Amino acid sequence: MKIVFMGTPDFAVPCLKTLAESNHEVAAVFTQPDKPKGRGYKMIPTPVKACALEYDLPVYQPLSLRKGEEAEEALNLLKSIAPDLIVVTAYGQILPKEILELPKYGCINIHASLLPRYRGAAPINWCILNGETKTGVTSMMMEEGLDTGDMLIKRETDIGENETYSELYARLSVMGGEVLAETIEAIENNTLAPEKQDDSLSCYSPMIRKEMSALDFSKSAQEIHNTVRGVTGFTSLSGKRLKVFASEIEKGNNDSAQNGEIVDTDNFTVKCGDGGLVTFREVQLEGSKRMGTDVFLRGKKLEKGTVLG
Repeated sequence: MKIVFMGTPDFAVPCLKTLAESNHEVAAVFTQPDKPKGRGYKMIPTPVKACALEYDLPVYQPLSLRKGEEAEEALNLLKSIAPDLIVVTAYGQILPKEILELPKYGCINIHASLLPRYRGAAPINWCILNGETKTGVTSMMMEEGLDTGDMLIKRETDIGENETYSELYARLSVMGGEVLAETIEAIENNTLAPEKQDDSLSCYSPMIRKEMSALDFSKSAQEIHNTVRGVTGFTSLSGKRLKVFASEIEKGNNDSAQNGEIVDTDNFTVKCGDGGLVTFREVQLEGSKRMGTDVFLRGKKLEKGTVLG
C-alpha cells in the first residue's frame, strides 16, 4: 500500500518506524512545523521529522490543513500522491473532510486509550489522574468527530500502582506501533471488523493545565499520588518550589498531624487529607537537580512537623 503518515511527538515515532520498516511505501510524512527551543532559540525538528529523515522519507510541515494557502497546497499534494491509506498518530491538527475521504482505505488513527473512554488530547494523563487500573491503545477509522470513529483493533494493559505518566507513555507508544501493524495486516487480509463506539460510555480527556499539578494536601493520599503520577506534582518547601516526580502510598494513617505535614523525615512522608500517607520518591527543589529522595535527603535535612505548601 501507498501510505501517508501524520504525527508529531515521540509517541508517534514507533508507528512511523513500523511503517518505514514494512513492505509498504511511505509516500509522505506530515508533521508540525519546527519550533525554537533553548536559550539560542534554535529551530528543533519534531521527533517524527527527525525519524522520517533517518529513513530518508519526504517531510511536509504545513501550519494548517484546514485553512489558508498551505492547506490548499497540502490537499493538492495529497491528491497527487493518491495514498491508499493515511495513518495519524498524535498529529496535533484536525483533518478536514476532503482529506478524510481521500484515501482508498480511509484514515486511521492510533489513540492511547480504550475507546470510547478518554477521547481527546490527554488520555494517558487522565487515566492516571482518575485512578484507572487499565488502559490501552485503540486503532479507529477517522471521521469528523473527535475520536468518535469506528474502533478497529484494541490492546489492553494494566497500569502499575506507582507507574508514572512518562513510563506509561513510553509503553503505550510501543504498543501503538504493534496495534498499527496488526491493523494494517487486517486491512490487507480484509479481516477488519469495525465496531461502533457507544457514546453513552464515552468520556473526554481535555488538555492538561499547569495549575493541575499543584498538590492540595486536603485531598486523599490516593489523589495526591495520582496527581504526582499523572502530571508531576508541585508544592513548596521552606519557601522554595518543590517538584515531585514519583511517590508511593504508605500503609497506615495519621489523624493527628496537619494536612501536608512531614511526619517522617527519613523517608519524606507527608500526611494527606484523609489521614493517609504519601512518601515522595523523586523530587527537585528549586535551584537544584532532579534526584531520588534518598540522595536529596543526604543534602537537605528535613524538620519534622514542617508543613508543605
